[in-house]
Amino acid sequence: MSMSRPLVMGVVNVTPDSFSDGGLYLDTERAIGHGRRLLDEGADILDIGGESTRPGATRPLAEEELGRVVPVITALAKDGAVVSVDTMRAEVAAAALDAGARIVNDVSGGLADPAILDVVAGSRATYVAMHWRAHSDRMQEFTSYDGPVADVVARELRERVAAIRAAGVPDDRIVLDPGLGFAKTGDQNWELLAGLDAVQELGLPVLVGASRKRFLGTLLAGPDGEPRPVDERELAHAAIVTVLAQRGVWGVRVHDVRATRDVLAVIERMEAEQ
Repeated sequence: MSMSRPLVMGVVNVTPDSFSDGGLYLDTERAIGHGRRLLDEGADILDIGGESTRPGATRPLAEEELGRVVPVITALAKDGAVVSVDTMRAEVAAAALDAGARIVNDVSGGLADPAILDVVAGSRATYVAMHWRAHSDRMQEFTSYDGPVADVVARELRERVAAIRAAGVPDDRIVLDPGLGFAKTGDQNWELLAGLDAVQELGLPVLVGASRKRFLGTLLAGPDGEPRPVDERELAHAAIVTVLAQRGVWGVRVHDVRATRDVLAVIERMEAEQ
């Protein structure tokens, strides 16, 4: 069966404390350079974020977040990149769109700052709504689900879709993200991936971000029980990308664009022989 290739969203964390590369690209010029490298490696979208959402992270001030992301977005958008802003704040989303972003990737799905929906509705931007229950410093207190995880996630996302539509954002500009790692245990992440059809059955494009997350490190733990280091989880992530591509997801959010494009090139070549 023929399938379309998932879009590859490359991550540019302009933060001091993101779990995978915190501090590496906090400097504006380094962040811009990293974004350009990801484009050269085949990223379709660059996701620029100025707030870490790793478990336990505290929020920066809005002024800090703006100062981190706006210069990077401005430069990369001028290069012609399709830029996404990873933010939960309406103020930051508005500034990012003015700077040239075309996508608002809101991990809270509009729950952290409902005004963000009005910002998106008043623009032509695509809106990515992730499944979310609480901010990073408390989210692991909310891992209780009253049924199969995928079914509950789909139900709660359906509620967010209703709010997004009510704000005036049309379906052709809505993308859903099941929120791996957000208010979910490691086992629940695997259950969610296995049951992803429940989210896809909502009838909207789906973005999945599994790259380098802790549940992969836990799966690959050594004899001492310590999770595999963050930068040694890419082969496991490649396996997930293979499965997700076959399931027809809209996009994958990744740190290693080159490896992901290699996986997708193999899938496309094999498909061409069938």
